[in-house]
Amino acid sequence: MGMGKDFYDSYAAVRETFEEASDAIGHDLVKICFEDENAIHFTPYTQPAILTVSHAIEKVALEEGLHSDMLAGLSLGEYTALVSGEALSFSDAVKLVHTRGTLMENAVPDGQGKMAAVIGLEASAVEELCEKVSKSHYVALANYNTPNQLVVSGSAAGVDRVADLAAKAEAKKVVELKVSGPFHSLLLEPAAEEFAQHLKSVEFSAMKKPVYSNVTAQQYPDSSAIPDLLTKQMVSSVRFEQMIRQMIADGAESFIEIGPGKTLKSFIKAIDRSVQPKNIEKPQQLLKLLNR
Repeated sequence: MGMGKDFYDSYAAVRETFEEASDAIGHDLVKICFEDENAIHFTPYTQPAILTVSHAIEKVALEEGLHSDMLAGLSLGEYTALVSGEALSFSDAVKLVHTRGTLMENAVPDGQGKMAAVIGLEASAVEELCEKVSKSHYVALANYNTPNQLVVSGSAAGVDRVADLAAKAEAKKVVELKVSGPFHSLLLEPAAEEFAQHLKSVEFSAMKKPVYSNVTAQQYPDSSAIPDLLTKQMVSSVRFEQMIRQMIADGAESFIEIGPGKTLKSFIKAIDRSVQPKNIEKPQQLLKLLNR
C-alpha cells in the first residue's frame, strides 16, 4: 500500500504520470495504489501500478539529471525498460500490462498452478528436478534470479514434487510464492497467444538506448523483435542472472533499480559483487544519489 506516495506528493511529473495511466486503462490508479488494499494485489491492477510508479520515478530522475546507458527489467519490468528506451509509449505500455495481467490472472483455474523459489541449489540441479518431475506433472524453471535463487512454475502437483525433492537435495529453503498463477511456464500458452494479437495493434519505435530481453538475455536486435519476445516472455524462463552478466560484459559498471522495493538490487549483489547496485523508491534515495 502507498507505493510511490512520497514521489506522488512531491512531484507534479509523478501526478501527471498517474493521471495518464488512469486515463489509459479507465481505472483510478491513485485510489488503487494508495487506498484500496485489495485491488492492488489483483494482477490486472498490480502490473499497471508498478509500471506507473517505476516510470514516474524515472521521469523525476531524468529531470534531475540522472541518465542511463542501457536498460533492463525483470518480467513486468521489461515494459518499463522499453518505455525508457522510447520503443513503446507509456500509454500503450500501461494498456498492454493491464491486458497482460488480466490474461495471466485468468489463464489457469485457481489451485491448478503455482510457483516456488528454490534457494541454495545450482541451476543445473533444479533443471534436472524439473525434467524428472515433468514426466508425470509439468513443471519448469521460470526464473534464473541469481546463481542460488531459482523459481519453478507449473502444475501445483509438479511444483510441490520439485519442492520435496529440492529439500531432500539439501536446498537451503523452498518458498511457495504468493502469485495468482504459474507464470513463465507453458501453462500460459493460450494467454500468450491471445496477448500476441493485442501486440499487433501497438506501434513500436526504434530504441534510443540498448534494451535487454528476459528471453534471450541479449540486447533486442531492433524494435521489430519486440512483439515476438514479449509474447515468448510469458511462457519462457526469465534469464535475469544471464542478462545482468551480459550487461556487465557489455560495459555496465553500476546499476540502479527504479520502482517499488529493492529485490533486483539484492539479486544483482548476489550475481556480481564488483558492481554496486543502488535503488530508488523514495525521494531521499534519489537526492542521495545526486549528492544533495
